[in-house]
Amino acid sequence: MSSGALEAKTKGDFYWSKDDEPHARRRREILAKYPQIKDLYGADMWSFPQIVAVVFTQLAAAYYLGNNAPMPVLVLAAYSLGGFATANLFLANHELSHNLVFENTTANRALGLFANLPVGIPFSVAFKRYHMEHHLFQGHDGVDTDIPTKGEAAVFSVGGALLKTVWVMGQLFFYALRPMLVSPKPMKAWDCLNLVTQVGFDFAFVYLAGPRAMLYLLLSVFLGGGLHPIAGHFISEHYVFEPGQETYSYYGPLNFLVYNVGYHNEHHDFPKVPGSRLHKIREIAPEYYDTLKYHTSWTKVIFEYIMDPSMGPFSRTMRRRKSAKSD
Repeated sequence: MSSGALEAKTKGDFYWSKDDEPHARRRREILAKYPQIKDLYGADMWSFPQIVAVVFTQLAAAYYLGNNAPMPVLVLAAYSLGGFATANLFLANHELSHNLVFENTTANRALGLFANLPVGIPFSVAFKRYHMEHHLFQGHDGVDTDIPTKGEAAVFSVGGALLKTVWVMGQLFFYALRPMLVSPKPMKAWDCLNLVTQVGFDFAFVYLAGPRAMLYLLLSVFLGGGLHPIAGHFISEHYVFEPGQETYSYYGPLNFLVYNVGYHNEHHDFPKVPGSRLHKIREIAPEYYDTLKYHTSWTKVIFEYIMDPSMGPFSRTMRRRKSAKSD
């Protein structure tokens, strides 16, 4: 593990790197040694039935609980069942943004709109555009909107564990709002289709299933994206737990529910490999990954992030801004 060319970190600021992001270089090295990894490239259509099953399961749960369960049971189910279902659908859109379910881009985008439905808020198309920039311009100031803004980081660094807990609880809100403030983009045809499809579905679902059913869906998003075991992936992926390393993998059982997104170094090194095959990269080239710090518990990641005074929203690696282009 190399510390790279890091500027000295000052209090109230990010880690600033003078190096390019590490993944392109590591990809070249690994492919030179193990060219058979290219055989793992390509879509995995087996994700399609999983996405369909989760969508219908979440909608059926919302209908049943919204019309039969008392409010405490509905809230508990939104956390325990809905949180996992929503995470699955968010990460399904992650797979789809890389065209890793179907070979055809349009088919992936259309399935993304479908996977978006139980989330209640249109995000699928915009996520793809910003996520591609995250890969191409990882850590670039003002381009990679995965990183908190300096103002956001400053505010939620003030109150220690208390404000960090508030930030973790609302991290999906910041994740959704931040791109519109940092790098707003004009709406295109697919953005409009995502908006119209989602709003139309929401109105129809409230009419047919009732407002409490929609409340279950929205609670699933909020509770599942905050103090929830699976939401630890938001922090584990790029928050600096080891100065000099900016991307971290998680090797644990929850990967099974979210398309192996925990194999995050492997994913950034080889974004053309679907989640179902990411583990094979580590099996083929273990010397490149076993020497990196990795996580084995997303719950522990959240706890350490909140309780460790040295951790916080500023615990990210940044680079001086470069221009970005998206599709």
